[in-house]
Amino acid sequence: MPNLSTYAVFLATAMVLLAIPGPAVLYVVTRSIEMGRAGGLSSCAGITTGTVVHVALATAGLSSLILASALAFDAVKYVGAAYLVLLGVRRLLTRKEAALEGERAPRTRRRAYSQGVVVNLTNPKTIVFIFAFVPQFVDVHAGHVWLQVLILGLSFAALGFLSDSGYALLAGTVADRLRGSGAVARFERWFGGSVLIGLGVVAAVWSPATGRSS
Repeated sequence: MPNLSTYAVFLATAMVLLAIPGPAVLYVVTRSIEMGRAGGLSSCAGITTGTVVHVALATAGLSSLILASALAFDAVKYVGAAYLVLLGVRRLLTRKEAALEGERAPRTRRRAYSQGVVVNLTNPKTIVFIFAFVPQFVDVHAGHVWLQVLILGLSFAALGFLSDSGYALLAGTVADRLRGSGAVARFERWFGGSVLIGLGVVAAVWSPATGRSS
């Protein structure tokens, strides 16, 4: 178990970092505007699932492998960037009628969840944060390093879900009240598509040396 004082500092630091909107927040807000609170929360669940996968990899000791290999890191980064751009382009090309018709389909929330998983699995910011930030709070001398990484990582994932859910509920509530307007529908399509494409570009140019833009 992590030292209680260290754990408290970790939680406080994580909450400060999570309070700063990043790609995951923008993605969740975009989905919430398009699909309402249910779609936004599904996206949050997908984002959190991706975080948990990274936590599992870090616990298994794969962090050094990914961060030490520029090729592996770049591959993950560009796959994620391309996926975001693809989602954005598809959103921009989707006609309003088709979007409204498919909006209430039962599979929509599942799609939002699965897209959220992929987005965060290939998010270089999440990779570097889990693999580089979390270990700084691990006490090697206390033993059970894997357990400490697991507890810290899952705590971060839980805080992230709560933070993202807040954005989803707020954005989804506002969007639900305005839904039905043609102007709002066009705004949803262009805003959502543009944000997703922008996130893809940001992810592509993000550098772990600066820790910016993702």
